[in-house]
Amino acid sequence: MLITHDTRCALDTVVDLVNTVPEDESAPDGLADVAALQQFVGTHEISDVGVLTDLDLSAVRAIRGRFAAVFAAPDARTAAGLINDLVAAAGTTPRLTDHDGYDWHIHYFAPGASVADHLTADCGMALAFFVVAGEQERLRRCEAPDCRRAFVDLSRNRSRRYCDSRTCGNRLHVAAYRARRKEAAG
Repeated sequence: MLITHDTRCALDTVVDLVNTVPEDESAPDGLADVAALQQFVGTHEISDVGVLTDLDLSAVRAIRGRFAAVFAAPDARTAAGLINDLVAAAGTTPRLTDHDGYDWHIHYFAPGASVADHLTADCGMALAFFVVAGEQERLRRCEAPDCRRAFVDLSRNRSRRYCDSRTCGNRLHVAAYRARRKEAAG
């Protein structure tokens, strides 16, 4: 599957957005305030964003829950329905643009759109490309029992199971190894 630069950026953004949701009541919200949203926007180089407000923060928090549902969708039809609802609500307006040193690419948000509509349109379309390509199963949640972070499996054989093999994957493999050693030692 060919993934363009702007689609990859949108995928990284939607994964990071979904992963700002606290994993439990004791964890902090990754979008705790407008300053955190501003940092998120800056980190992901989201263009055409004006001054952010509490209304923007509320709207972005609302869409991240809807994006999380796409990653939890049991099948392509369900994912497609969720994505269609998201993209329609954002009022997508595809247009070609070249800015900030990037070659021609497509923005799906209307000029002057809110940050929530911008994220919804661009990230929704990036996820839509996966459903269209028959690759919806690549939109996953980490299989580590204590982690449910979202990720996009871009491995050739669709075998990635953990959000990060160095942390979640390694921790589980070490735990399994120790359990086998303990059992063997009797």
